[in-house]
Amino acid sequence: MADRHRALGSKLEDWNGMGSAWTYDHDIALDHAAIRTKAGLMDVSGLKKLHIVGPHASAVLDYATTRDVSKIYPGKSAYASLLNDAGNFIEDCILYRTGPNSWMVVHGSGAGHETFASAIVGRNASILFDDDLHDLSLQGPLAVDFLSKHVPGIRGLKYFHHMPATLFGKSVTISRTGYTGERGYEIFCKGEDAGLIWDTVLSEGKEMGIIPCAFATLDMLRVESYLLFYPYDNSQTYPFEKDFPGDTLWELGLDFTVSPRKTGFRGAEQHYRLKGKERFKIFGVLIEGRTPPENGAALYADGKQVGVITQAMYSSLTDKTMAIARFDVDAAIHGKSLEVKGEKVNGPAIAHSLPFDDPDKKKRTASG
Repeated sequence: MADRHRALGSKLEDWNGMGSAWTYDHDIALDHAAIRTKAGLMDVSGLKKLHIVGPHASAVLDYATTRDVSKIYPGKSAYASLLNDAGNFIEDCILYRTGPNSWMVVHGSGAGHETFASAIVGRNASILFDDDLHDLSLQGPLAVDFLSKHVPGIRGLKYFHHMPATLFGKSVTISRTGYTGERGYEIFCKGEDAGLIWDTVLSEGKEMGIIPCAFATLDMLRVESYLLFYPYDNSQTYPFEKDFPGDTLWELGLDFTVSPRKTGFRGAEQHYRLKGKERFKIFGVLIEGRTPPENGAALYADGKQVGVITQAMYSSLTDKTMAIARFDVDAAIHGKSLEVKGEKVNGPAIAHSLPFDDPDKKKRTASG
């Protein structure tokens, strides 16, 4: 895949130990527009893939993650958090159940691998790191129309479900997941098949407006859709003045990743104890003008700093400049007047609830 990314202008910057196409030689606004209005293809193979198998595989995941894995049947997946013993967030992941005693776990750059490896000790289960499995993400409203020409039954695949399939003669697993806020699909394939699948999607999808999209497009999409990216929105990047780094699910707005009434997972007791003790809140910012401020720009209200921007973007589709920010809890009020003070932008803004785009998640969960 490297030659294809370089041909598009990528320098293959490192992410998660793998060269990733952060940028191409075209305007990233085109990638954003393609995914929001048509479809775009992105190589997100830098995500780590683990297989956890054996009679105790489910017990390992039940302890290591916040989800009640007994509710996840083969063909279904779930977004989950991992905590440390202090009840603080250390990683997120998607759990894919592939059989009665087999799972695939996809995670990013946090402590996922170490956590699962530790939880497996003494249990009848094995863990395999799979660096041959590539992940090509086809995202956008036309993704299903393209895939339906090649994959029978794809329209019936529900949100957060996955299925084995044959695509362009190659064995793949297709998952109805993504990191864009749109209806989309991740195509998991062998490394040797990734180039053919990439080329064929782009050549056959060209007339539909499907284009290759750079990895950094995710920073635009995630702002609109309230998708956090560890550690860029976390205290590991924006440390507290007195506390050690570590954010709670209550502060990040990820408490929904804990299955109702679940106990016994790592950090569970501390997690529940920390409810109501939030030191900050993740909230949105709507900024005047068309220039997004840099990450780390300060937010002020009534002459006092009340937050810090962790990611900002300008959308040519909505003509709005938006950001995700870490707010003082009492300042995270929709409509509250703010002032941005940064190197690129100094000007007015208002606090805004998240997500900016599709708050009811109707697009990503659409059927048919």
